[in-house]
Amino acid sequence: MANFITKNIPNTITCCNLICGAIATYYAFLGLYEKAFFFIVMGAVFDFFDGMSARLLGVSSPIGKELDSLADVITFGLAPSAMIFSVLWSMCRMSVWGNLAQIVPFSAFIMAAFSALRLAKFNLDERQTTSFIGLPTPANALFWASLIVGMENYLMQTVEMVTGTVVLMLLMSYMLVAEVPMFALKFKHWGWKGNEVKYIFVISCVPMILFLHISGFAAIVAWYVLLSVLTAKRNKC
Repeated sequence: MANFITKNIPNTITCCNLICGAIATYYAFLGLYEKAFFFIVMGAVFDFFDGMSARLLGVSSPIGKELDSLADVITFGLAPSAMIFSVLWSMCRMSVWGNLAQIVPFSAFIMAAFSALRLAKFNLDERQTTSFIGLPTPANALFWASLIVGMENYLMQTVEMVTGTVVLMLLMSYMLVAEVPMFALKFKHWGWKGNEVKYIFVISCVPMILFLHISGFAAIVAWYVLLSVLTAKRNKC
């Protein structure tokens, strides 16, 4: 009985991630973005601990790996897409888009599809053991959730923001599957040499949170992408 319970602890945590994603999606459709943001963050916490618990307990399994991806599609794919949809729906209703106002918001779910594709590639890609190829889905979800919560009023100000939001969504969707190396915050040692980029990133995150508050998380993800691209270019030289 004890072995059965231990074996299913990681999968239970993963299911908690999925449930958080479902709740976040519900609040996103209602336009309650702060609550959606909270449950996306909670999902990310569960996502962190399910893998850790599986390794600590020595109960990793193929089912757990597949379940993790399914949960991530909901929490980090569908939920942020639902937030974008809800924002675009409100923006288009207040604009002069005419019949397009009924169509444009649904483009948000393109990102959900790309998130699923990114997770499928991650499961098969053996290059991503110590770093990432393409933007991780939790980072993308955090970017959108914090951006919408922190800048909702600004997004609603002009008609041009509809186009800007759609273009940014398509760009971030591309980054999910792009062949761009991105560093992971995994430390083999705590020395400066070899960890310069990671320490620079962590230290620079502090003022972003202090000055930008919730929107700071979006700035952090944008900085993470930029720093990863610059590091990849430097390594090629």
